[in-house]
Amino acid sequence: MNSLIKTPLRLLIVDDLHPIFMEMVEAAGVECDYRPAISRAETLPIIKDYNGLIIRSKFQVDEEMIDAAPNLEVIGRSGSGIDNIDQAYAEKRSIHLLSAAEGNCDAMAEHMMGLLLALLNKITVGNEEVRNGLWQREKNRGNELGGKTVGLIGYGHNGQAMAKKLSGFDVEVLAYDKYRSNFSDAYAKEVQMDEIFSKADILSLHMPLTSETKNLINKEFLSRFKKQILFLNGSRGPVANVEDVIEALENNKIVAAAFDVLPKEKFPVLYDTSWYKKLITFDNVILTPHVAGWSVESYYKLSKVLAEKVLKLL
Repeated sequence: MNSLIKTPLRLLIVDDLHPIFMEMVEAAGVECDYRPAISRAETLPIIKDYNGLIIRSKFQVDEEMIDAAPNLEVIGRSGSGIDNIDQAYAEKRSIHLLSAAEGNCDAMAEHMMGLLLALLNKITVGNEEVRNGLWQREKNRGNELGGKTVGLIGYGHNGQAMAKKLSGFDVEVLAYDKYRSNFSDAYAKEVQMDEIFSKADILSLHMPLTSETKNLINKEFLSRFKKQILFLNGSRGPVANVEDVIEALENNKIVAAAFDVLPKEKFPVLYDTSWYKKLITFDNVILTPHVAGWSVESYYKLSKVLAEKVLKLL
């Protein structure tokens, strides 16, 4: 088979990867320069010497970065999305873009299932109360997942993994994906959004961040749900307008919510956002630090999947 790479592949790896990645690609003759501590400023003047870049989330691979790399033929991301890469500009340069969504979809789905069950059964609230000397059984009476209707937006690797995990809980799973069709399977029924608005008890987001999905979840969108809903976001923070989600929590349109991702992440930046200060006052909201998909096993699988995709280009 003819190689899709014009010259011998020399990779600059600017983020931490499992050693399996280097083992696999080096065995095929790929040269790896593993520099996980390198900064963006240090990367810019040297990237011209490589025709491959491997990144996770350290910095944006924008037009400036791509222009500094005239020999670049492939950009790989050890993660489930490529929204930190200027996709349009990279494609204009005919650069191959790789991601490894298959590597952490199970970890993501398990984490989101954990958040869902914790919300339904008030686990975090009960835990906090018992630690503070309160034993309140009736206040913490839970709700069973069985019999509920779950709406998924996005049915790629992550959405499919979530549907599969849900399959053991006697739920109806409805899935909408603007970019796919004819994808109904044993785990989910393909529908239009109107059916999710009409039937869903739970909304779970599994879509990439694009110009179309940014702030998709807003006041107008949430007002279209016929029922009160539980809300889960494990995709990308900016797809949901958090101020509008907070308003829906205040008026009980959303009865509980879990966020693994936020429009702004990490401290101290979160301390300065008004919506964060509001969000942490709700005991029916669970926040985790963008760790859905961040498991011991996915660390290995992400690197292995990405290596396999690199090898297919050779």
